[in-house]
Formats: sequence, C-alpha cells, structure tokens
Amino acid sequence: MPRYDTVSFLSDYGRVDEFVGVVHSVIRSIAPEVRVIDITHDIPVYDVRAGGLALVRAANYLAPGVVVAVIDPTVGTPRRPIAVEIGGGSSVLVGPDNGVLAAVVQLCGGADRAVEIVNPDYRFTTEPGTFDGRDVFAPAAAHLCNGVDLSELGPAIDPISLFPAMIPLTREEEGRLHAEVLWVDHYGNAQLNVDPDELETFDETIRLVMDDGSRVARRVGTFADLDPNEIGLIVDSYGLVAIVLDKHSAAEELGLSSTSAVTFEQFDESRPPSTITPVQLGQRRT
Repeated sequence: MPRYDTVSFLSDYGRVDEFVGVVHSVIRSIAPEVRVIDITHDIPVYDVRAGGLALVRAANYLAPGVVVAVIDPTVGTPRRPIAVEIGGGSSVLVGPDNGVLAAVVQLCGGADRAVEIVNPDYRFTTEPGTFDGRDVFAPAAAHLCNGVDLSELGPAIDPISLFPAMIPLTREEEGRLHAEVLWVDHYGNAQLNVDPDELETFDETIRLVMDDGSRVARRVGTFADLDPNEIGLIVDSYGLVAIVLDKHSAAEELGLSSTSAVTFEQFDESRPPSTITPVQLGQRRT
C-alpha cells in the first residue's frame, strides 16, 4: 500500500495542451495506485499570487497526501524545487520555491521539514529544463506516495529560508477602510481581503469607492436578499467579504479584477463621495 494515496494538483497549465495529462501519466507510471485530483489548472499564467491564494482556499478541504502546485514563471533558473512536510507528516507540498506554497505552509502552522529536490534517483533530469512539472515535481510526488522519505529527495533546507507569500493587508484611515480584490470567481463575485469584523463600524449601506467611481452597496446574508442590479456585500464561503450581484457579475459591472483597490466609507446621502488617491497597500510576508 502507498504511504499516500492522493496527489492534489494545481497549475497554470490550462487544458489546451498536453501538460496536465503528461503529469498525470508520470505519477501513475511510478505510483499506479495513487489517485490524482485536479484542483484547477486555470490559474492565470505566471500568477504566483493567484495560485497561492487558490491553494489556501482549497487547503482545508483537500484529502491528506501530496500536493503539487506548479505556477513557475522562472522555471529553469536557480530557484529551488522543494518539498515541504506539514501537519506532522499528514501532507507534503511539492513545487517551486517562489511563494506559491508559502501561504499554505503558514495556514497549517509552519513546516515540519523541507528539502530541495535534487537527488537524481527521484527526478527525470538534473539539468535545468522548461517542464519541471513533468521532470521534477511529478516524480518526486509519486515517489513520496510510494513511501520514499522526504529526506531522500535532497538536502534539508531551513523552513525560514522559504520564499514568503505576499498577502495584501487592509488599511484604516480617517474612518475609511482601504481594501483590495483578492480573487474574482467564475460568477464574477469579487472576494476582498476584508474580514467581516472589519465592517462592524459601518452601517448596513456602505459606499464603495473605486478607480472608476463609486457605488452604494448593502450588506446582506444571501444573494437572493438583493434587489435586481443592487450591489451587495456578502460573507463568502471562505469567510471573507465579497462584492456581489444576484445572478450577474459584480466584477464586470464595476470593472474589478484581482488587485483592484476598493475603499469603504460611510454612506451619507447628502455628501458626495470622497476623492480617493490610489495607494500601494501594505504587504504581509508569511
């Protein structure tokens, strides 16, 4: 029986080319009893932040096992291919050391062990290449599933040296809350880096100020609570505040995308919205 029976796989490979299928086949050829679960392969190309955030959203619901995350815009350079053990050995994260794994490591309480994947016995090539998903990460994941100890993949590295994630922080200023869009889902809901508790000082109706203007939004419990074309603020399935419309794309309506700035301010019908100067939100290194 394998040590792990599940590999969860996330990438920016898309579905047009053969890349995803090749990675599946490499894993199966080495560990035929292992099941590969595709988290998503539609991360925007090269978007390490988006990949890391998607992995964090999924993490609490993934089966224990090996997680392969490949968002790798600097493939073939000296950036390290790594494997990181978390949760007392319940799972191992495999991917490039560029921050895509860092937020999940933090979410799970830190790394137990981490290694650089350099042992030629557990990768297809020692030369820099352009398809490390196939040549490095898939073989490493499969061998871990077969019971190879993490330490066999390569030398230990200090978890403190892992490349950090960059997570945007909200900022309060003069009664306003400056926030940022983390993610726009398939339905056009725009998830913000805002905890519901941060809106406790605001009324039910709030003015949202964005680059292209402002709109009034109402805090609601469900999509169906909104009137047609009414902008809503809802606590989404991940516990963060999202800007939504009922059965329509809020992102399209408001011109929002990942990293868009959104400022919350108290709604006063008698006062025009403030002029907001765009600022660079602070970043938290994890």
